[in-house]
This record gives sequence, C-alpha cells and structure tokens, in this order.
Amino acid sequence: MSLSFEGRVVLVTGAGGGIGREYALAFAERGASVVVNDLGGDIKGGGKSSAAADKVVEEIRAKGGKAVANYDSVEDGEKLIQTALDAFGRIELCNNNSFPCGNVYSLIFISDIVHRVHLRGSFLVTRAAWNHMKNQNFGRIIMTASAAGIYGNFGQANYSAAKLGMLGLANTLAIEGRKYNIHCNTIAPVAGSRLTETVMPADLLASLKPEYVAPLVLWLCHDQCQENGGLFEVGAGWIGKLRWERSQGDIVRQKNQPMTPEAVRDKWDKICDFTEATKPVSIQGYLLELIYHFFIVLNTKILSSLFFFLFFPQTEAVGKKLPPTTFSFDHTQCILYALGVGMSTKDPDHLRFLYEGHADFSCLPTFGVIPSQAAMMGGGLSTVPGLNIDFTQVLHGEQYLELYKPLPTSGKLTSEATVADVLDKGSGAIILLDVNTYNGNELVCYNQFSVFVVGAGGFGGRRTSEKAKTSLPPPRRTPDAVVIDSTTRDQAALYRLSGDWNPLHIDPSFAALGGFKAPILHGLCSFGFAARHVLKQYADNDPSRFKAIKVRFVKPVMPGQSLQTEMWKEGNRIHIHKNFQTTILDLCTDLMTGGLMSVSVQGGGLQSELVFAEIGRRIKDLGSEMVKKVNAVFGWEITKDGRPAAQWTIDLKNGSGSLHKGSYSGKVDVTFTVSDEDFMEVVQGKLNPQKAFFSGKLKVRGNIMLSQKLEVILKDYAKL
Repeated sequence: MSLSFEGRVVLVTGAGGGIGREYALAFAERGASVVVNDLGGDIKGGGKSSAAADKVVEEIRAKGGKAVANYDSVEDGEKLIQTALDAFGRIELCNNNSFPCGNVYSLIFISDIVHRVHLRGSFLVTRAAWNHMKNQNFGRIIMTASAAGIYGNFGQANYSAAKLGMLGLANTLAIEGRKYNIHCNTIAPVAGSRLTETVMPADLLASLKPEYVAPLVLWLCHDQCQENGGLFEVGAGWIGKLRWERSQGDIVRQKNQPMTPEAVRDKWDKICDFTEATKPVSIQGYLLELIYHFFIVLNTKILSSLFFFLFFPQTEAVGKKLPPTTFSFDHTQCILYALGVGMSTKDPDHLRFLYEGHADFSCLPTFGVIPSQAAMMGGGLSTVPGLNIDFTQVLHGEQYLELYKPLPTSGKLTSEATVADVLDKGSGAIILLDVNTYNGNELVCYNQFSVFVVGAGGFGGRRTSEKAKTSLPPPRRTPDAVVIDSTTRDQAALYRLSGDWNPLHIDPSFAALGGFKAPILHGLCSFGFAARHVLKQYADNDPSRFKAIKVRFVKPVMPGQSLQTEMWKEGNRIHIHKNFQTTILDLCTDLMTGGLMSVSVQGGGLQSELVFAEIGRRIKDLGSEMVKKVNAVFGWEITKDGRPAAQWTIDLKNGSGSLHKGSYSGKVDVTFTVSDEDFMEVVQGKLNPQKAFFSGKLKVRGNIMLSQKLEVILKDYAKL
C-alpha cells in the first residue's frame, strides 16, 4: 500500500533546487501541500532571487499539486511558518534542508553566515513550528546534517561544526517532542546539488541523484513511521543508520590513590579496545555506565548517593517540606463550597450546610481539601529541589482525605506539606504529597494528593510505594443504593471560587491546549458530590460520622452532565462507583465507606438511561451534523431481569435530530432489544456487538445494516 501525505502540510527549506526541490516534488506528488522556501542565493549565501522557489511551485501546480513559495531567510523562521498557516491553515512536517556550504574556510576563517543559516536557521524555523505541532499532537521534523559534521572534513571547520550542532539539536528535540507525537530525525545525505559540485568529481556527481534520498525523508515524515532520534546516511539508493559505540574502557584510578597520566598511558590499549563494545543510546545510559564504575572504585553507599543524585534527581524531592500555607475563612467559604459541590435549598436536608443561622450549621467534611490545596495551587511544588515540573502537564490522579474531628465553620488553618514519594510510571511520574492541616496546634485533617506529571517518567524509579493510600474494588453485585445528581453548566465556574483557579476549568483556550473540547469539571468537585451522597444515604448528613475518603480520578466530566453514585454497603464499609475509580470513604461510629467511582450522565435506576441522556445532549449540540451522517431512526427496547424496562428512540433522520423516551408514533428503521446490563457492556467495549447478536443477547429488527452507523452516536462515549 503506497504512503500518502494527503491533507498534510510540509515546509521544505532550500527547496529551489537539488535535493530540496526533489523533496518538495515528492511530497506534492503524494498529496501534501508544500511550502517551497528558497532565498535564491548562491552557495556562499550571497544574492537573493525568487526565481528558484517560483519555478518549483510552478512544477508542482502544473502536475495538479498544491504549493506556495516563500523567499525569506531561515533566520526569519516565523515568517516561513506563517506562510504555511496563511496558505494551508497549519504546519505538520518541517524539513530543514541544506543551505550555504562555505567549503573554502579554514579554522581561523569560520564564516558566521554558515552557523547562522545552518544551525541557528534550523533552530528558528523549528521553534516557529513547534507549538503548532504540540497543539495538534503531531509533527515530523527532519534535520539535514552532513558527513563533514559526523566525521570532520578538511577545510570545512565552519560547516562541520554547524552540521554536528544540528544533530545535537535534533537529538534533544526527539526527546522533548516524544510526548507530543513529534518525531525528529537527522539525515546525512550524499546527493548531487549546487552545494556539492565544488567538492565532488563530475562523474560521481552525476550518479548521485537527489531522488535517491527523498524516499527516506518521506518515510521518516509519514504517520506510520515511529522512528525518532535516528541518524541516517543516505545516497545512491543506499541507506544506513548510525549509532554511537563505546569501548568497555578500564579503571585507571584506585581507591585512596591519586590518578596519574602514567596510569592512563599504561591502560591506553584497554581504553581503546572496542572488543565487546557497548552502544549507548541516551544520557541515562551514559550515567549508568559511569556510576557502575564509581561503584567499583568507591563503595555501595557512595554509589547509591551518586546514582540518585545524578540519575534520578526527582528523588531529591522525597521527604522535602514545602513552605507552610495558611487559610483564613468564615461561614461564607463553607457555604460557597457546599454550593460548588451541588447543594441546593431545594433539598431541606442541605440547609444545615447552606445557612449560617441553622441550629446545626456545619461545614461539609470534604471542605477539608480546600485549605490543603494551597500547597499546590500556590506553586509550592516548584520550590522543591529535583522537581522540575511543567505544570501544564500536571493531572490530579488520586486523592485521600482523613478527618480527625469535624471541621470548624470559621478560623485560621495552617497546612504543612511534605513530598512523600516520587514514582516512575513510564509515561509519567507520580508525586505523592502529604498535607497535614492544623487548627492551632491541633491536627484537624490529613490529605494525600497524588499528582501525575505527563511525560516525566522513564527515569528508572520505583512504580509503587508503601506510602500511597490504597483503596478496594466494589462488590460484584447490584448496588444497594443509587443517587443521581445534576451538575449545571456553571458548576466548574462556581466550584473554582473555593480556590482551585486552574484555567483548565474555565478557559476554553487553555482547555484546548490540554486536548479537551471544552473546560472540564474539577475532579474534586465530583469528589464532593460523591461524598455528600454517601453522607446523606448512610450517615444522616452528620459530618461527625465522616472519617476518610479515597478516590482515583479516571475520566473527565463536563459541566452540565449528571453524576450517578452507586453505593454498596459491606459491613462497616461503603463502596462507591462514580466518576473516579476506586473510592474509600470511612465514616466514624463504626461506619466505613469505600468504593469505586466512574462517569455518569443523568438517569433513574437503569444505567442505560445515563447513556441515552448523554446521547440526547450530544444530539442537542450536534444534531444537524449527525442527521447528515446517519439519516436513520433507531429504536431501543431495554430490559431488566427479563422484563421490558424502558424504550428509547433516536431520530437522526428528521429535522435536527431528537431523542424520545417511551412509545414513538413515527416509523423506526431498526429496533434493538437488549438488557440494561448487556447494553452497558457493549457501550463500554467489554462485549463485542457481533458476539452479543449471535449469542442472542442483542436482538435486531428491521434494517440491520444501519447498525453500522451507531458508531457516530456512541463512539465518543464508549468508556462511560
């Protein structure tokens, strides 16, 4: 199957001739929109003309392709990228091609233009494209190095230094871009061009066609290629990958003895012996090897110290204390928090948390997270040595709250935070932050925040910690109680007034940077919903019976969605299933609560009702678009314990679409009959629809082929 670049946008610098021209033509031939950049100068960087770029653009357009020209210097990288944005709306592939060569300069005449154009120019162009690639979670970058940079070459000190600098730049970009699906590779091509005609014989030049290099570049830029951080030599139809090699070396220092040049001389043959050589691929590999030899020369204790100091700087943070924070409040903050987690005067039981004049006026137990969150929201983590965190990549993973006595409704609380542990989860790092909150000298509550830092893993640390508060899964039976509660479109806007000012929950632009279509609800807001559901169901809204709660956040909730809390009572423990995953809520007076929390959307006892309510919301937002794609009416008959329990009709044929509950007077194209439990299994991806059909769990009447269009309705909610 041929590789297509249909819909992709590529910038090729130096594309007015030679190998750059070949890249531009090859990308265009396979469907890419091409920005052809060429300053039109000579091989020494002099002169300027639009003719070279224009000619290539004309060639592409003559063949039916899409291309625009750009005549700016690569030192004006922003202008090159802006050309792509103006013409095609985005930039995805960036090919930093060759520029002035400057072969005639010796070491004492290093030309500034060679470095400015090759190294700095590639940096400036890539920097201009970088954030666009990050925001779209895709990018491919090619750096064009040279054999002169890899091996050195007589008379090319300036060019060699610039080209090897490009390789170093590419290696770091490959590491930094990995988490954003941005790959950066380097090629060292040998091809006939205006840059090589001064250093190659004519007959050799004729045999090295640029079209023998372009296929490698296209492959490295394609979606299917997962190569990242590679260095490739290419020419005349041959491609080879380069890597570093290191000898085993030898120890030339003895414990408690000076290291001398004579010792180096005596071990020189061993130092330079590449028998059984190693092949390091990262700076971590380099440090591991170095530290291994420290171990031989020194001792285990010093090894341990060096190992964690050099290789795992994150562990410096463990045990470090953050600056103390204070929180002054009165009844206003308590009431504002209660409103933020969904309490309303419509429910008389809520009044004790909403009216300061109530005889039993109290603070909700989960308000205990508010005084402690200042440790993170105030930037305290940034003060800890070893925690070099990109706070745009921080997610709230888990939360544990334990109360030692009911919270006061006013006063001044002091919180002291300590980094309990730093864990390596591969794709990210987890920071466990313990926070003790005091009222004067009296310990009031304890929180453990589990913070997930995307892209900060892979440092070789431990994956688990005995310091982490754990939770238990719920029983495998029908819940003992179910509570469904609605959030409002302004729920996040209201909750943030309690102190969590993260713009992810209010600013659509900031939410988009995080990959969300709209601002999401605070995890701790849903956490508050769940805790008060349990407090009412099993503790008669008595805050003094609340002891502890543990949750794990799994899937975001959008303001306006409804939340369902399912509860199982197991002796002195209550398990919860909501928009988190494992929750443990302990209540005093012998009542403990623990459970599992996962997403919900409106309903009344049947889990499927939550899904249909979400479908209804989506039809309301995108109905016209869905009608165009689907053009069908679907009927659903939901059963419970073998008996009819609910009927739903999804009309995506008429008007702008609609959702009906109960009997439907119009014509239905296809009807599905399935139990509530099996419906949820299908929606969650746990039960294959075809298997459900052939096993009799899913019955279909009418045009069965229309079932293929259900993906349009359910695809975004397959893991409710």
